[in-house]
Amino acid sequence: MKKIINPWAGEPTYHCYGCDPNSHHGLRMEFFEDGEDIVSHWHPREEFQGWRNTLHGGIQATLADEIASWVVFRKFQTSGVTSRMEVKYKKPILISDGAISLRARVVKQMRNVIEIGVEIFDAHGELCTTATCIYFLFPKDRARDEFGFMEFKTEDEL
Repeated sequence: MKKIINPWAGEPTYHCYGCDPNSHHGLRMEFFEDGEDIVSHWHPREEFQGWRNTLHGGIQATLADEIASWVVFRKFQTSGVTSRMEVKYKKPILISDGAISLRARVVKQMRNVIEIGVEIFDAHGELCTTATCIYFLFPKDRARDEFGFMEFKTEDEL
């Protein structure tokens, strides 16, 4: 697995709830490339619970949406927007169990519309949540000029 470098880290106007490593209240996710998959290992904190010791479903949806965007960033080297997302909760994720893992990959591409499959596993490796994210890709020049997109590289590519 190769760590993907966050090109926005340290930018003064960058405050992403999902992946800003300096966000006190955010998720502070990190991402790795593992072949065709993008992977994240994330440790839930108590403030992200819904019911006692249970990771909030909305946080799980946010985690899925965020990793899907990183699939787009890394695999297509552009940005875009989520146009639709379906989440299926199969089993609760207990916060006290520790770090969880997410895996996401391109399932299908139809021109500039991408279907991304996401899986969320608990600390024991059990599949707890799945999501399908439909993402609309921006042309690379628009992503760069209007949204500040920068190239996404892995550590070994620097």
